[in-house]
Amino acid sequence: MYSKCGSVLHAHKVFSNMPQHNVYSWTAIISAYADSGEVEEAINLFHQMQETGLAPDKVLFVVVLKACARLATLEQGKQLHSEIIKRGFQSDVVVGNTLVNMYAKCGCTEDARELFDNMSERDVVSWNAMIAGYAQNGLGKDALALFEQMKQEGMQPNNVTFVLLLNACASLAALEQGKQLHSEIIKRGFQSDVIVGRTLVDMYAKCGCTEDARGLFDNMTERDVVSWTAMIAGYAQNGLGKEALALYEKMKQAGVQPNSVTFVLLLKACASLAALEQGKQLHSEIIKKGFLSDVVVGSTLVDMYAKCGCTEDARELFDNMSERNVVSWNAMIAGYAQNGLGKDALALFEQMQREGMKPDEVTYISVLSACAHSGLVDQGRYVFDSMCKNHGVTPTKEHYACMVDLLGRAGCLADAELFMNKMPIQPNSVVWMTLLGAARNHGHVEIGRRAFDRVVKLEPKNASPYVLLSNIYAAAGKTDELAKIRNEMKEAGVKKMPGCSWIEVDNQLHAFVVGDATHPQSKEIQAELDRLVGLMKKAGYKPNLSFVLDDVEDEEENALCGHSEKQAIAFGLINTPFGTPIRIKKNLRVCGDCHNATKIISKIVGRDISVMDATRYHHFKDGFCSCGDYW
Repeated sequence: MYSKCGSVLHAHKVFSNMPQHNVYSWTAIISAYADSGEVEEAINLFHQMQETGLAPDKVLFVVVLKACARLATLEQGKQLHSEIIKRGFQSDVVVGNTLVNMYAKCGCTEDARELFDNMSERDVVSWNAMIAGYAQNGLGKDALALFEQMKQEGMQPNNVTFVLLLNACASLAALEQGKQLHSEIIKRGFQSDVIVGRTLVDMYAKCGCTEDARGLFDNMTERDVVSWTAMIAGYAQNGLGKEALALYEKMKQAGVQPNSVTFVLLLKACASLAALEQGKQLHSEIIKKGFLSDVVVGSTLVDMYAKCGCTEDARELFDNMSERNVVSWNAMIAGYAQNGLGKDALALFEQMQREGMKPDEVTYISVLSACAHSGLVDQGRYVFDSMCKNHGVTPTKEHYACMVDLLGRAGCLADAELFMNKMPIQPNSVVWMTLLGAARNHGHVEIGRRAFDRVVKLEPKNASPYVLLSNIYAAAGKTDELAKIRNEMKEAGVKKMPGCSWIEVDNQLHAFVVGDATHPQSKEIQAELDRLVGLMKKAGYKPNLSFVLDDVEDEEENALCGHSEKQAIAFGLINTPFGTPIRIKKNLRVCGDCHNATKIISKIVGRDISVMDATRYHHFKDGFCSCGDYW
């Protein structure tokens, strides 16, 4: 009774005062600890019981196997398996199901499958356990294949089966198979099940079909907080942060209370849009609802403030967190990196180690990125070498890409290429794109062409290498090669992703796409752009036409004025009071022309302008940028 009411301490007190214990009382107290999440204590109690000479029954084996599965303690699970065989419980279907689950949760899917295949009796739970094992270990195709076998053997699936299979489809982005499952769900009458319904929403969203997901969500007869959160996640994961925030407003109107996961997703949406004011409102709600002490929520708040350019606010939050894990440290280090504060990132990295927190792979990616964006070449080399030699972290392609970025940004392109040639793994398209970007920044035609050839071979439909090589040729005055590469781009049927920028004004997000004139204030925006161009030219601004293809293919000077961040800046200037900082988020890297233009604009209008592009934050003030023109 105490256990079921959540009071393990009272349960243990009663147990301790009992004059005698039998297998049932031991099972009760071990279950109490296991159910409350104190799994290690549950296993310790099981060993204490064995020392008394009492023999466990099959119910207790099931309880302890589940505890081993939660902790992924494979060796203890194997010992229990041996005892189960000795005591003749292996033929019991519930024990067999729990063994399959334990092996799968410990990552041993082959052992789990061998057990499953040799079971003398299998029920729907047995099939679900094996399907879950495949799905949870990233083997979605095997999960779907097992479902086909399940149907062939005449076993009827239940709602849990479909939830597991839909999760497998979501992980594989297997839309067609997901649709087939949807049809079966309707035929079997499971669509009204709230868990099945929200898993369908999640599957469609993870397959990129947010409209289908929303249609299902709107037609659900019952929606709980998890259903709302699933739809919000669908929007956030597909880059539709604005829609995620709008749906949250409807969620509140419907009287559904958010949970910690809801806030994490919404904060990520704010971070992706640099929607600081809405992020601050969420921060207030988080405090009111008591979620601030949650380490995941706290870490995501740190990340949101940093991605909105507010590193001081992020650091204050970080310092005041009651609990910090490696994700919290990574969020703050990455925040410094994205804002070009390499020395602060390194100082925090050193503090992290002094306080006994072990860095992981992500930590090193953030630290190396910080060094790359701040020109700290020697420090970056030291961190990379130390990671490999002293901390036992095996470099991934992301770490290698950071090192190429570090060397390339510093103009050490030959060193970067040599580093790539010595890599123990083949460079992927990201690494080659990093080198190509460095060649563009430093005008190195030969290395740029070599990198371009490699990227196009790996990603023939990626427009970015064509854009970067075009910029290199344009800057070098190689008009024949420029014309040729643009023709190659057209012949390959490759189209560049249009530049898009967002700005938040009065808690409303406004999006601008290059060359778009559909905004209600487009005439006023154009007039403001014309005014700014006139003032900029008087201040010495000369458009750099080598960056025309960064957003559009029209080679007129006016094309550069239509770049999305310039439109967003103009909108911000005419819709916010004088002296108000302007914050913009862009989906692509800021081009060199817009970077130079924004420096001049910040001086002539007397405004602080912050632009978060695809790689980092730029803080413009009085004609200067925080990156020091090193980005």
